[in-house]
Amino acid sequence: MAEVNTDQGNSGGKHNKRRAKKASTKIDMTPMVDLAFLLLTFFVLTSTFNKPKAMELAFPKEDVDSTKNIKVNNALTILLGGEDNIYYYYGEFYPENNVKKATPTVLNKTNYAIDGLHELLLEKNKSTVDEIDIVKERFQAREISDSTYKELVTMAKKKKGALTVLVKANERATYKNVIDVIDELNICNIGKYAVVEPMKQELALMAGMQKTNE
Repeated sequence: MAEVNTDQGNSGGKHNKRRAKKASTKIDMTPMVDLAFLLLTFFVLTSTFNKPKAMELAFPKEDVDSTKNIKVNNALTILLGGEDNIYYYYGEFYPENNVKKATPTVLNKTNYAIDGLHELLLEKNKSTVDEIDIVKERFQAREISDSTYKELVTMAKKKKGALTVLVKANERATYKNVIDVIDELNICNIGKYAVVEPMKQELALMAGMQKTNE
């Protein structure tokens, strides 16, 4: 079979040499940009956003008269004054010459040390702390699930007989004092507490205690 010669003229001549095409230096960035957006979308969807940390505080309704005593069962009232002074009394407040002719309330002083407020709260809240310890042992032994453990702890803290703490501060107390007390309440498993306005009689007792200490 005859071959067909596709060359035209003298292809071997030096004047007929073809110049080599230069490679293009342009880089197509489209795939890289697509990959970057895919990775960005992946990390946004899979990442956990930081939730704002806030402390829960319970306040009474606005129509509550602060001059009246708040009657609760198994209640501990903590009074905060200036210069890190902290006082407390247990049960209902009875002023001088009260109608019930009960013994007037006397304030006790404590501090923020481990053997002060912390020990006091654990002592008054002992039944709840013991119940939570039993639930914790069951959880560590894998007898109950995590959700059941949290539910039982919440129920123990909010039982009718559980300790209720009322936190009251005068104008000389600092925000740090209030936060320190609430932190201690959470550490000691106090589930029922509220920040309320002190009564005039309580303020008078605090003022008298501070003058005595001075």
